[in-house]
Order: sequence, then C-alpha cells, then structure tokens
Amino acid sequence: MRTIFLVVFVLGLSGPVSLQAQNTMTINADQPRNKISRHIYGQFSEHLGTGVYGGLWVGKDSDIPNTDGFRNDVVEALKELEIPNLRWPGGCFADEYHWRDGIGPQEDRPTRINTHWGMVEEKNEVGTHEFMRLTELLDTEPYISANVGSGTVQEMASWVEYMTYNGTSTLANLRRENGQEKAWEVKFWGIGNESWGCGGNMQADYYADLYRRYATFAKDYSGNELYKIASGFSDDNYDWTETVVKNAGRMMDAISLHYYTIPTGNWGQKGPSMNFEEEMYFSGLRQGLKMDEYVSRHSAIMDQYDPEKRIALAVDEWGIWTDPLPGSNPGFLQQQNSIRDALIASTTLDILNKHSDRVRIANIAQTVNVLQAMILTEGPEMLKTPTYHVFDFYTVHHDAMLLPLHIETEDYSHGGESIPSISATASKDKTGAVHLTVTNLHATEDKEVSLNIRGMDVETAGEGRILTADAVDAVNTFDNPDRVSPGPFDNYTLEGNQLILRLPSKSVIVIRIE
Repeated sequence: MRTIFLVVFVLGLSGPVSLQAQNTMTINADQPRNKISRHIYGQFSEHLGTGVYGGLWVGKDSDIPNTDGFRNDVVEALKELEIPNLRWPGGCFADEYHWRDGIGPQEDRPTRINTHWGMVEEKNEVGTHEFMRLTELLDTEPYISANVGSGTVQEMASWVEYMTYNGTSTLANLRRENGQEKAWEVKFWGIGNESWGCGGNMQADYYADLYRRYATFAKDYSGNELYKIASGFSDDNYDWTETVVKNAGRMMDAISLHYYTIPTGNWGQKGPSMNFEEEMYFSGLRQGLKMDEYVSRHSAIMDQYDPEKRIALAVDEWGIWTDPLPGSNPGFLQQQNSIRDALIASTTLDILNKHSDRVRIANIAQTVNVLQAMILTEGPEMLKTPTYHVFDFYTVHHDAMLLPLHIETEDYSHGGESIPSISATASKDKTGAVHLTVTNLHATEDKEVSLNIRGMDVETAGEGRILTADAVDAVNTFDNPDRVSPGPFDNYTLEGNQLILRLPSKSVIVIRIE
C-alpha cells in the first residue's frame, strides 16, 4: 500500500495552506449594533519600575528632548495611537498614594517608599499637575484611581474638589497657587483598586458598603460629572461582582474586571517573554482567549441587576504577564513584547469590541516599559513594540458602530488543545466606510478567508496594512527596532461583494471597504 502526500503552495502566501476547511466570514453592513467606545482603547501608567520615571518623565533638565519634563519621542508616538484615556497612578500603587505628596514645589515634596514595586524611593516628581500636563500633551482624558486602601473619604473628596472646583474655596485656591487657575475636567474616577487584594484585602460585603460611602462624597463640581468606577475582581470570581453590583450598583457607573494572560497558567512560573517555541506561543494565545468567557459571565451576572446595561464593565487592567527579563529588578515587571503578544492584543480587543454593549472602558497594562507595553525605552532610545502597532491598526474602530460578524473557522490545534484560527472585528465609521481587522493565529499555516459583505454595494477595498513576523517569538530590540513592523497588505481579491483575504501565519491585518 502506498501513501501519497500532497502539499500545495499558493502564489502570494508564505507557507502551506490548509485544505481541510474554508474560513468564512459574513458581515451585515446594514445592521449596526452599538457603538464601540473609544475608551476601550485606554492606557495605564502606574508608578512602577520605569513606567513613569525614565519611560515618560525625564525631568525638565534632562538632555533627552522633553516638554515640561515628558519625553518628546514617547509623547509623539503615543499621540499617534489617539489614546482616549490614561489611568494613573495605579494599580496597587494607587492605594498607598497620597495626592498631597505630589503638589507644590518638587523640591519640597516628600520621599516615600514604593512598597509594592521594588521598595524603591518615590520622590513624587510626577504628581497631579504633572500628570494632568501629560494628558494635555497626549490630548487624552485622565482616569484617576483614588486611594481607598490606606486613604480616607475626606482625602479622596478633597482631591476631587482640588482638581475640579472652579469657584472659590481653600482647596481650589491652593490649586491656583500651584499654577493651575482653571479647574480641570476629570470624568473617570476609580473608587479603589483591587480592593480584594493589594488594595486592602477586603471582603465583598465590606467593600460594597465602603464603596457606597466613598461614592457619596465624590461630588460633581462646576459642571464636571464624575463617572464612578467600583473595584471589581479578576478572572472568574463572580461572587464579588454579584455582591457589589447588587448592593451598590445604583451608585456606580462601572465596575472593573482585571484579567492577565499568564502563558503557563502558573503565577509562580509565568513563562518567558522571548526565546520561546510554539508551545509557549500557543498556550499564551489560548490563555488570552479566556477573556471572552470572563467578560460573558460577569456581564450575565450584571444583567440580573442591570438589564438596561447602564453600568459598564470596565476591563481596566488586561494584558500578558510573563516572567521578568533575566537580570532585571523583579519588582519592575519588565518584559519583552513579541508578535505573540501583539496577537493576544488583537484577539482581546476583538473580544472587548464584541461585548461593547457592556464593556465601554478598558486599559491595557501598561503604556511604557512595564508588562505589555506600547513603547520600550533605554536611556535616550525608544522603540515601538508589536502591540503598539496593533493599537495603531485598531484606531479605525474608535467610536465606530459594531457590525454583526459571523465567523466559521478552522481550528488551530497544538498539544491536544485547540483554538480558532481566525479572529476579527468589523465596524462602520461616520462616513459609511467599513473597517475590518482580521487575525490569523496559526503559527505556521497561512489562511485564506472568504468574506461575504451584505447590506452594502462594495466599490473598493484598500488601504490595507499587515503586521506579521518570521518567528513566533520575534521582538523589536534597540539593535533591530523594526523587525516586527507594519507593511502594506494587498494580498486579496474583490469580486462584487465577496472579498478573499490571504493571511500569512501569525498575522493581523486592517483593511478599509467602501
């Protein structure tokens, strides 16, 4: 008996194409569902490692070009992402941060110890006024995390008044003395962070009562309306969500959910961020896709008490968390950023977009030099990570209308486990143009995707871009900062309303359809 192996190569693809099944998608372009809030694409900058100091802030006297102490190169790169909001000062750091430490002349500010992240000195050079200046430079909205764990109700209430009251009061006058005449507009306020853990190790019943107390004294001043975000749990702890929403839901605008992708599933040994093989690539993607289950089940619980979906689910910490880079301070959470991480970002954003009827704000962790960062810096040098480019691609979905998207896809199997090969988001912008982002998760196989577009007469498809790499662990380094970088994508054909996309392995594309 003779066995014949047949391998077929298709012109324009970089590898063998699976012939077992076809990947199909159908878009209903005339049936928009809900708006994909731009705030889903928020960022997070905590006083942690070099996330702020060295990454964003170098000081006014630095030889590194800066504006009011903030690095020009980093600011300009982040502006390209059209960041909608920036969360600060933490994270765990928020619940040991006292805002009065960070106002007034910098030379007079106290030095504290950052007990959560490396036991390093915190000189409070970046405080309220500096952070608000950063949001102005980035043209983004501030998201303040208030100290509930070690602070007081009065401390939080005073911070709100200091920042947002435009009239005459002792606190408003103090703000003016410190250089800010006009009150700021600060919409987003987190009432504690991870109050079940580093923010106080509280029980759900206790936190729900405490939240109600804090929320009561978080006032609206001078036309500034606060959007109050309660501290939710992480992963699959659904009891916390139910207890807090049931007992305090009427006083909140959102409740948070945190989920970190741990490639190994083991917090003690998370896995490396570079120099890994397909097993770690696959397991990272598989763990990242669990976000869909967590968002779905937390949302279902919220539906019992808030069927109108008034309360948002704020996924305000998410991203891949690996072992720290060898030789780095383990408390600085420094890791590399590979094409795998970029695809974890694209698939996570697809999930959040899909649930944008409930998820209306989210923040990747973090912006610079920490965890799944957009940007890495080393002294005067700066590079954009693969994840940065995914966020750049996905700006097309900011405040666009989510379109129904039906996907039938082959599985990507490895080590006895399987995940879908294809992930995608489709949206329609104000001009009527449809934007499509599609990810091929398979490590080695190129995929052909057949897209049927209903509800519009398609005239053109173009402005395509692609992000891919030559290895599952490919990263950008200061010696080779453009190894994983976008290129034009034109490997598609359009016949009437049928679009055929040919996607290389481990890639994400964005394309405009009109």
